Amino acid sequence: MSPLDFLRAYDPDRQALLDGALPASPLRIEDGDCVGVVLFNLGGPASLDEVEPFLYNLLMDPALLDVPVGGRLRHWLAKSVARLRAGTLRQEYEMIGGGAPVTRLAREQAEALEGHLNARYGEPIGARFRTFPAMRYGQPSIETAASRMAADGVDKVVLLPSYPQYSTATTGSAFAYWMALADAAERPSWPTTAVQEYAANPKYLQAVSERIDEALQRFPQDVRDEAVLVFSAHDTALRARSMQSDPYCCHVHSTVEQVMRLRGRDRPFYTAFQSLIGPNRWLSPATPTLLETLAEQGRRSVLVVPISFVTDHVNTTYELDIAARAEAERRGVEHFEVTAGLNTHPLFIEALGEATIAQLDLSVDVDQARRDQDGQPPAYPLRSLQELPRHDLNGSSAQCPTCGRTTGARQWARPDGREPNVSTERPAAPPNDPSGPAPDARSRKRS
Repeated sequence: MSPLDFLRAYDPDRQALLDGALPASPLRIEDGDCVGVVLFNLGGPASLDEVEPFLYNLLMDPALLDVPVGGRLRHWLAKSVARLRAGTLRQEYEMIGGGAPVTRLAREQAEALEGHLNARYGEPIGARFRTFPAMRYGQPSIETAASRMAADGVDKVVLLPSYPQYSTATTGSAFAYWMALADAAERPSWPTTAVQEYAANPKYLQAVSERIDEALQRFPQDVRDEAVLVFSAHDTALRARSMQSDPYCCHVHSTVEQVMRLRGRDRPFYTAFQSLIGPNRWLSPATPTLLETLAEQGRRSVLVVPISFVTDHVNTTYELDIAARAEAERRGVEHFEVTAGLNTHPLFIEALGEATIAQLDLSVDVDQARRDQDGQPPAYPLRSLQELPRHDLNGSSAQCPTCGRTTGARQWARPDGREPNVSTERPAAPPNDPSGPAPDARSRKRS
């Protein structure tokens, strides 16, 4: 399917929103089934020659960029802008090795996940798992993944985004493209379920926290305790946010809140946003603006945590680790670090596995397979996302300053690690930090 074909077929009210046409209820698995897991990712240019077509595909995606032109006019506009911007972006990719690391890392994630699913769950369930990386812009494409699934004899399908927080610009775009291929009869159809988000999965949160600890070790010991955390997330689509139909900002704040709760709020923390492409900024504060403010207030040790990127990416390895670092140091920040991507962190792979298994209707007690090697039961049982309550953000540092909503991501476990109740506890207030901008989500709601 060409970008122009997808543009014409795209219907945001049906395809990209959280309550869209894709089923989210558990999928019944029978003995002997081959379960295909489609691991969606953004993708990227594998070489400098692929930068311009990659940019064109990005600019043509109506879920990523809400542009008030369509059809041939948008095609012409996207071609022109891609041609103009390709030179700058090629320089950025050249500085990080000549291509996007995300393609290799996504393949490694898929291989690790497939191994984990088969080793931990395959025999108890009586099913075989095959995992297929699928790049929204790049190779292997979603069409390639579907073709390989058909060749491998897949019986049932789980759609699994590598984006923990749901956004119409990422997960929504991938879901919409998957459905558009079926509508155009360009892929086979399978019984399917979709994982919408896992923004507060405890193992994902722990993996993020461990990456923070690893990065803190790179600070000199005498300033390590002074380092502040800046959680930097990608931006989201303007149209969906203005319609208040995209929960992305709430999911981001849920993730940050739960990571810092896990860490005992050990230091001041802030949340900011960086655009995936282009100069527009719709969520605030913008990451460069926040870093500038921290520098002006005398912060000399800053650790940036790319919270919505789970693989190393040009938006992290160049935009944060090179461009933002240079600007922060120019403004007086003496110690600046960026956490590594989760990539194949074992806990993140386990989180992906839990997100997959939770969406399957099984004839066995899957929690038996999740017991640790010492025989201890899992800290929380797996339930489908539809059965889980949502985190209550009301009055907490995670209450969303963008949309004002107080309902966050799905609650996999209570703070004590047990099964969540429908009524959740209100998070404790974060530490005061009167010398700086309001930590995390405590900025005033925008009108």
